[in-house]
Amino acid sequence: MNRKQYNIVVREYSERIFRYAFKWSKNEEFSKDIVQEAFEKLWNNRKKVEFKKAKSWLFTTAHNLLVNYSKKKKMISREDLVYQEPSIRDNKYELQDLIEVALNTLPDIQRSILLLRDSEGYDYKEIGNVLNLNESQVKVYLLRARKKVKNYLKDLAVLVA
Repeated sequence: MNRKQYNIVVREYSERIFRYAFKWSKNEEFSKDIVQEAFEKLWNNRKKVEFKKAKSWLFTTAHNLLVNYSKKKKMISREDLVYQEPSIRDNKYELQDLIEVALNTLPDIQRSILLLRDSEGYDYKEIGNVLNLNESQVKVYLLRARKKVKNYLKDLAVLVA
């Protein structure tokens, strides 16, 4: 990949990588750091990465950075997120807050697949390329993730009702 192609990739995918990282972490500064680090790694590996495969390579890199950082730094602690009380406005839980808490109960791989598919609109093959999975695995993980979120929200509906 040459400098011109790299600049095209930056323009095309920096916002998408940021959006993915932000939905994953809920931290704007951290998400900006992930984007910067992913593109730095791309620049350092530009001679190895084909221009056509840059999107997949970037999302894979961003995903790995998110998972590694959350494990090493404990920034995204499952316990904190699962038991974090959603914001309450007029004694009612906001749906978006509940969905975010439900997403944070998922294993990393399921959360990533769900975000890439439902928020970013990637197809099964693209997600498989990003996460090194085959299409069947992506479908199974996505189905399981959706069921878990649905059950979590259904259980909360009983408590709120």
